[in-house]
Amino acid sequence: MRSVKVGMLRLTNDFLEEVVEKQKTDARLLKLKTLIDQGKKLDIVIDVNSVMRCQGR
Repeated sequence: MRSVKVGMLRLTNDFLEEVVEKQKTDARLLKLKTLIDQGKKLDIVIDVNSVMRCQGR
C-alpha cells in the first residue's frame, strides 16, 4: 500500500489519488500548476505523489 505520513495522519493511496484527480479539475489550481511548470516560485509545490501542497500541507 502506497501512503504518505502527514503529521500523525497516514493518507492512503486511494485518498491521495482522489486528491490528485480533484486538483486536476480545479481551475484555480490548474492556473497555479501552469505557473509552477513555467518555473515560477510559489508557496505551492508539487510533491513526489503529484499532490499540490501549500506551505508543506
